[in-house]
Amino acid sequence: MTDAIYEQRDGFVHATAFSRGPWDPNAQHGGAAAAILMRAIEQLKDTDESLQLARVTYELLRPAPLGDLHVSAALVRPGRRVQLIEASLSTPDGVEVVKARALKVKRAPVSTEPVELPAPGGIENLTEDTIFAAGREMYVNGGIEVRMAQGHFYEQGPAFAWFRFKMPVVAGEEPSALQRLVAAADFPNGISSELSWNEYIFINPDLTVYVEREPRGEWIGLDAQTRVVENGIGLAQAVLYDAEGRVGRSLQSLYVARR
Repeated sequence: MTDAIYEQRDGFVHATAFSRGPWDPNAQHGGAAAAILMRAIEQLKDTDESLQLARVTYELLRPAPLGDLHVSAALVRPGRRVQLIEASLSTPDGVEVVKARALKVKRAPVSTEPVELPAPGGIENLTEDTIFAAGREMYVNGGIEVRMAQGHFYEQGPAFAWFRFKMPVVAGEEPSALQRLVAAADFPNGISSELSWNEYIFINPDLTVYVEREPRGEWIGLDAQTRVVENGIGLAQAVLYDAEGRVGRSLQSLYVARR
């Protein structure tokens, strides 16, 4: 099998085993789907390059299967200062599984001091966390590397972790900065859970990423926390960083239930 999260095959993108998520062995991780839709948004030709991405929201409508999928993107609100783009991931028979809405705005001619990193120590001093079974082909540890700076994946409470791709999003292509960002931004509920993985599921049906600036370098850091109230809906959030400082924020609503 190709060492890539997706392959291009006869007009489709083929989700490989390295796109697999933790909840269903036949379904993709939200971060993988976010990255392939960001690629479609970036490849759209009729948008204004003087505008930059400010926000993208993903609606995870149903489990995104492995295998062949259709990806599309369209400019639905043109403009000189604000543009809105919609992108979709669907099965070969037309069932939409993930929808994205991206907002681009005119760049502002201002500059500010970078926000210092909150996590102690450098990335090079950390070791990769093997979160799931070694050798299993899936997104975590297979398609993307995780290094915990604070907390641990199976510990409850806030955490800080660094993420980078271990392979291309699409075979033969170098991932873009925004693909790296959204691919990691789907992890707050995983690294900062308030509930036991053995007793509960806490699946996010959506993901919103706010982009303050495009990240630089291969690493994306998440300063994450999750809140689950009794009989309520969970909310996971993270401040996003690259190795130089803050780059944005991500938010996830959570469906919470006992296993």
